[in-house]
Amino acid sequence: MNPEELHYTASHEWVRIDGDVGTIGITDYAQKELGEIVYLEMPEVGHVFNADEEFGTVESVKAVSELYTPVSGEIVEVNKGAVAEPGIVNDDPFGDGWLIKMKLTTDEEVGKLMTAEQYAKYVQQEEKER
Repeated sequence: MNPEELHYTASHEWVRIDGDVGTIGITDYAQKELGEIVYLEMPEVGHVFNADEEFGTVESVKAVSELYTPVSGEIVEVNKGAVAEPGIVNDDPFGDGWLIKMKLTTDEEVGKLMTAEQYAKYVQQEEKER
């Protein structure tokens, strides 16, 4: 079940908005598709990214996948716990398995992202097309 308060991307990232800070991670669907996550490559605090820009990679026993920012902003925190123990992303992708926090450049981009309901339909469609 995808939390209702989050916003979702077609590349399976989520963002939780709290004031002018967005917490970003990957969805439960993404972690299941990846399988056991063994390594995370994250950016340094202070890096600035535009929406839909690659900010890091997630490596699993199956594959390496790029991670994309759902919104524009500056990295203000990296989840060091997840970098040290990447399996936490498998265990709790919407909680302790978050990846980065960004100070948002604008809040206008959030409206372009999918709601939980829209994302669930998107995933269903993606699975049908396989």
